[in-house]
Amino acid sequence: MIDLHTHSLFSDGELIPAELIRRAEDKGYHYLAITDHVDYSNYAFVIEHLSDAIEKMQNSFKVRVFPGVEITHVPPPLIPELIHLCREKGAKVVVIHGETIVEPVAPGTNRAAIEGRADILAHPGLISEEDVKLAAEKGVKLEITTRGGHSYTNGHVAKLARKYGATLIIDTDSHSPYDLTTRETATKIAMGAGLSREEVEEIFKETERWIKENLL
Repeated sequence: MIDLHTHSLFSDGELIPAELIRRAEDKGYHYLAITDHVDYSNYAFVIEHLSDAIEKMQNSFKVRVFPGVEITHVPPPLIPELIHLCREKGAKVVVIHGETIVEPVAPGTNRAAIEGRADILAHPGLISEEDVKLAAEKGVKLEITTRGGHSYTNGHVAKLARKYGATLIIDTDSHSPYDLTTRETATKIAMGAGLSREEVEEIFKETERWIKENLL
């Protein structure tokens, strides 16, 4: 299993990083990013402390772990700058909290994430065709999520990504130990969004290629 969108107690997750990593390892994860919620008030703190913790613990775990962020409910005009600042501070994976239909995310967030070249646009809701086209052009990954609520629009995202050639990624958006899932369960959820098993396998392979080329 590969999962580049999870949360610890550094934001609204239930687990400290060590337990999150251990539970992911027990589920058979190979790669994990801890991407806690940030805005301008806490991004430096979160990245610094996650990076320090991961550096100290990495050799004790089989799963490879990356420090990251999920930029959340930041006004759209400010998102591109904060993406840059997070990367400068050391975030290896930058996720943007997209326009999910179950939260009042500001309109324009999806477009700002894509224009700012985030790595992943999480749960982008009823994303427009124009934004999917732009994501394909700029190489921003659109998330198929296993998390309840956010997953309501997985089918819409998968359909448009297939139509316009946008890159998909499958993540859990884990906040509790019960959100972590196996690769097979994640595969079934993605298939429920209309993807074939072969397409899902290709998503995981492409994600692993991206990790090896950009994070290792």
